[in-house]
Amino acid sequence: MPAIMLQGTGSNVGKSVLVAGLCRAAKNRGLSVAPFKPQNMSNNAAVTHDGGEIGRAQALQARACSLPPHTDMNPILLKPETETGAQIIIQGKRHSSMKARDYASLKPQLMAPVLMSFNRLKAQYDLVIVEGAGSPAEVNLRANDIANMGFAIAGNVPVILVGDIDRGGIIAQIVGTDVVLDGADRAQIAGFIVNKFRGDVSLFDDGYQLIAERTGWPGFGVLPYFNDAWRLPAEDALDIASNIAKTSDDAPYKIACLCLSRMANFDDLDPLSQEPNIALTMVKAGQTIAPDTDLVLIPGSKSTRGDLAFIREQGWDIDLAAHHRRGGKIMGICGGYQMLGKRISDPDGLEGPAGHTEGLGFLAIETTMHADKTLKTVRAIHCASKLEVDGYEIHLGTTTGPDCERPFAMIDGRPDGACSADGSVQGSYIHGLFSQDAFRKQFLENLGVKAADTSFEATIEATLDKLADHLEAHLDIDAILAKAV
Repeated sequence: MPAIMLQGTGSNVGKSVLVAGLCRAAKNRGLSVAPFKPQNMSNNAAVTHDGGEIGRAQALQARACSLPPHTDMNPILLKPETETGAQIIIQGKRHSSMKARDYASLKPQLMAPVLMSFNRLKAQYDLVIVEGAGSPAEVNLRANDIANMGFAIAGNVPVILVGDIDRGGIIAQIVGTDVVLDGADRAQIAGFIVNKFRGDVSLFDDGYQLIAERTGWPGFGVLPYFNDAWRLPAEDALDIASNIAKTSDDAPYKIACLCLSRMANFDDLDPLSQEPNIALTMVKAGQTIAPDTDLVLIPGSKSTRGDLAFIREQGWDIDLAAHHRRGGKIMGICGGYQMLGKRISDPDGLEGPAGHTEGLGFLAIETTMHADKTLKTVRAIHCASKLEVDGYEIHLGTTTGPDCERPFAMIDGRPDGACSADGSVQGSYIHGLFSQDAFRKQFLENLGVKAADTSFEATIEATLDKLADHLEAHLDIDAILAKAV
């Protein structure tokens, strides 16, 4: 069955959102459609129904198709652990941790599983919409490429090039890409899209025509900026920071989230960013935790011990102690929960040099890292409210200690998380808690915050439909689908 691929002139040009919108538009036209991304690099992962993990953007795209997320939708996932190394996930399962230079030697072996996953999807659906990574203009990475033109050629998938006019230089972005590509890669491009235009689209008519003349590629439209994109779960830390910037500083309750250097699964914050009575801020490196903060959230991390060191480098451990003395509340999720304890031990060096790191000491717990990774969807009962919540676990390590006798939740009869005796500090391994409307409302009301009477899940669905309508109104969807082979 046919497929079409969107590649970008650079990172963050809007490919993920465009693929989600095209998936919903194709579904609304009656097609069975699935998303695919050969290789993704993100610490924001989703647990799939077949027991693996994929990039969060592909999970959103699967949702746009009304499909459960599956590991075939993102067969290679790189999860950065350090500046030069990452954990390698192949078809949903942890393969190893590698330095970037070592990964380059592994890449020639990865086209086979990539094509295997892609062909399985093609056999099941009317259409597969593929997302590239980075830019095909990075021709220094063309050898053994599995993310952009290397995959497009191997899979015989036509490519539509997406440029971001909002960042400027759109003509150079698209024409420059045409110039640096070799003949075979250039011939694989079926056309281009100009994304994120603000203002009167007709003002770019001359530029649009110039691009078409210089490249010989047809244009499929100029897409105005989609203002509601911030309502969709973000994959990149820069995106979540932008989304959170839309919260009101005048809101009565103030939540601060520590922006860790290896922050993971931070879409836990998305539902909170849409609550009108919450001022949600990301505390970045070099900043302090504001004294009027009511709740500090410590999110997940791909390198828990590394981010503990990062917290201390920023002086946030001192800020947290002062916040706690003032009566402020602290919550940790996954890696953030582990950091709240007395110690984290990594005897096998799974996240760096073997050894242990003293925790922040707010909970009487200790964590030991193990090679077996916990990776599953869960249904839990929140102990304080007795509410049922759905979520997922994705972590290394087990946690024990006296405060675990006051669990945050129960999962199939076993305790999850821990709470301090006075209830001011709590932690859990469960991701996705705040997307549950009833839980979020109860949690916020216990903090003295009036929650909005809205459904987070319904908001995402409505935004995906609005996005599809936006694409239908401004792009030539018929021409795009006609290019799929």
